[in-house]
Amino acid sequence: MTEGDDIRNLDRRGPELVYAAVADAVAAQIASGELKSGDRIPGELEMAATYGIARMTVARAVRELRERGLVQTVRGKGTFVL
Repeated sequence: MTEGDDIRNLDRRGPELVYAAVADAVAAQIASGELKSGDRIPGELEMAATYGIARMTVARAVRELRERGLVQTVRGKGTFVL
């Protein structure tokens, strides 16, 4: 089972927020070294397709990652791991 499947199977009426689950999944990739400083994370549309969620939910997850200080978005370029 992949991370995308974990999020697709999330009880959307349960206590865990979908955007937080996506942010946690990306944060785990950063912590494990799978994503390194300077790496570009997938775009919103790609992540939405991967996780089977709305693009706006992905946008909220990316905002959460920025608030955590894990990524930086450069307009027109993408979002990169700090």
